[in-house]
Amino acid sequence: MSESSMTRRDFLRTTAAAAVVGTAGMSLLAQQDAQKKTKVILIRHQYVVDKEGKVNPKILEEMFDESMATFFGTKNAGDAWKKIVKPGDVVGIKTNVWRYLRTPQELEQTMKTRIMAVGVQEKDIAIDDRGVLSDPVFARATALINVRPMRAHNWSGVGGCLKNYIMFTPSPPDYHPDSCIDLGALWKLPVVEGKTRLNVLLMLTPQFHCLGPHHFDKQFTWAYNGFILGTDPVAVDAVGLKIIEAQRKLFFKEESPMRPPVRHIKAAEEKHGIGIANLAAIEIVRLGWKEDSLI
Repeated sequence: MSESSMTRRDFLRTTAAAAVVGTAGMSLLAQQDAQKKTKVILIRHQYVVDKEGKVNPKILEEMFDESMATFFGTKNAGDAWKKIVKPGDVVGIKTNVWRYLRTPQELEQTMKTRIMAVGVQEKDIAIDDRGVLSDPVFARATALINVRPMRAHNWSGVGGCLKNYIMFTPSPPDYHPDSCIDLGALWKLPVVEGKTRLNVLLMLTPQFHCLGPHHFDKQFTWAYNGFILGTDPVAVDAVGLKIIEAQRKLFFKEESPMRPPVRHIKAAEEKHGIGIANLAAIEIVRLGWKEDSLI
């Protein structure tokens, strides 16, 4: 057999082997891409907020229980809570008390009641915002629940679940540069890392525009009557941002990017690796009222 024949045969073997390896490599990459998916619940109810902007506590509680059971695939909300907290846990509910658009206290108490029903003692549950670093329960917390309203923000473009953890640092201004691009780093602080079991971004009457620090004007809010729930804070915020952007376009009658631009949500995924910001990789499970969902 000639040298040229052997060379050709060797070439064919090598090519075939490379094809197998290449296919395996592509399959592995495909599997990895398939794993980069996340899910959120978007639930709305036409009457959860009345014409005066007052929340209906009973409807809000029912919405919350339904979203929990749906997200965790359980028969009821009680079983869903058992998947994320257990007796012996110390639980901090990180709320938001901004006076113009705060987390409803009724929802805070519903969360506390559900957590106690799992077997967590009342002394091991705290609800706090600005005092989390001095709160003795948060200091020994084994689990965190993150809940806050969505609003336009003068430093970060929007304030959502990612930004809600800025009170876990003694120096929040350190995170203000470049539209608060590094808010994702907060989630790697020792007091926080690996502890968050649930994120709830309230979209009851979100604020879609602001004109300066701590600015609030009711004309820049609307009754969206819903909230977004999930375990991935990046995905929850990404969906909330899309809705805010859509409302801005309706209100201003043209494309109107957030000012300052929102950089921290994408950076949380790409730079800090704590979640998924790509909407194409986020499964939105829609519950309840569908009209004018804007997404």
